Amino acid sequence: MTASSSQPLEEKIKSRVKTAVESTRAYDIHTHLFDPAFEELLLWGIDDLLVYHYLVAEVFRYTDVPYSKFWTLSKIEQADLIWNELFLRHSPVSEACRGVLTTLNLLGLDVKKRDLESVRKWFANWKLNDYLDRCMELGGVRTISMTNSPFDKTERNVWANTFSRDDRFTAALRIDPLILAWTDAAVQLREWGYSVEIELSDNTISEIRRFLSDWTSRIDAKYLMVSLPPEFAFPGPGTDAALIEKAILPHCREHGLPFALMLGVKRAQNESLKLAGDGSGRSDLTALANLCAGAPENRFLATVLSRENQHELAVLGRKFGNLHIFGCWWFMNIPYVVEEMTRMRLELLGLSFTPQHSDARVLDQLIYKWKHSREVIAKVLTEKYIALSETGWEPSLSEIERDVRDLLGGAFERFSRQS
Repeated sequence: MTASSSQPLEEKIKSRVKTAVESTRAYDIHTHLFDPAFEELLLWGIDDLLVYHYLVAEVFRYTDVPYSKFWTLSKIEQADLIWNELFLRHSPVSEACRGVLTTLNLLGLDVKKRDLESVRKWFANWKLNDYLDRCMELGGVRTISMTNSPFDKTERNVWANTFSRDDRFTAALRIDPLILAWTDAAVQLREWGYSVEIELSDNTISEIRRFLSDWTSRIDAKYLMVSLPPEFAFPGPGTDAALIEKAILPHCREHGLPFALMLGVKRAQNESLKLAGDGSGRSDLTALANLCAGAPENRFLATVLSRENQHELAVLGRKFGNLHIFGCWWFMNIPYVVEEMTRMRLELLGLSFTPQHSDARVLDQLIYKWKHSREVIAKVLTEKYIALSETGWEPSLSEIERDVRDLLGGAFERFSRQS
């Protein structure tokens, strides 16, 4: 096939992929967003965009303002500082800065004016429910998975009352304190009426499972989840491994739920930065392999925070059918790495993974995180389909649309038995 004769087919494939990727609405399987009924917990608007912890960490690369002083500033004052340092005094080339501008641009605002006050006035005219609809439309998102912790007092108080849920939001039960800070969590559980002790006796395990069942039912959780440090080991000598083995895995089997492990976070590497101070480290994925091999009736979702772990994780995905790999998490969510990871996963796993989730903490981020991710996914898929066409196998539009539906949530829904 000559270059001239192959060009029209390549253009046709590129157009098919672009159409499918842009028109398919995603199931965003991990975010930190909330149903509007949670009110102040659902962050949105320009000031929340600017004080996002990615940008907070970045601004201290430039400013001499002490950490302690920064945290005494109001949200608007913090946003002004970040805007001035990262957008006006320096070009906003980082992914986090570009994301703010992509969002504003797609919302129809003229970013060339560099006028923060006019942007604030524009946002002030929106009502939350209307703005939610707009963000989901521009982000191409059909379903948003929340992160829900019974140990968060504000959130717990919302769940304690009857409210009408927005059916576009699903719940994921986050249990970090239970696994990583059992001594403190036990005190809380006793206050809530669960008869637990520090020692993991049979009765304590039974009461932990009762707690998990209560909350799984209350929030209609679609999976359980935990973020774990690089040194996590399974099996291991600590209460974390024992709780997972004796309480979490049996609970997930009983309720037919996947258990999501987000591996490699180093909490509070710089405590002065608060939420922005967490870091990453290379995990020993032997723990994940042992979980998948030792609990074949359980289903596991996994993503890792270290680039050095990505290939090993993809290989594990080939070995265990009860493992579903998802997302480019946190420090991995930069286009250069997303492209590398998506290409590698397609080449090792085919279409049996979920390439991205937004991890959004601010509603508006649905717009840019999915815009940027779709660009990368479309680019890599186009390469792969063109390579297929060179073998004589030309993918049809319906086949491409099927594949994209799998990548943007369909494969996850089947794996987690939501469809």
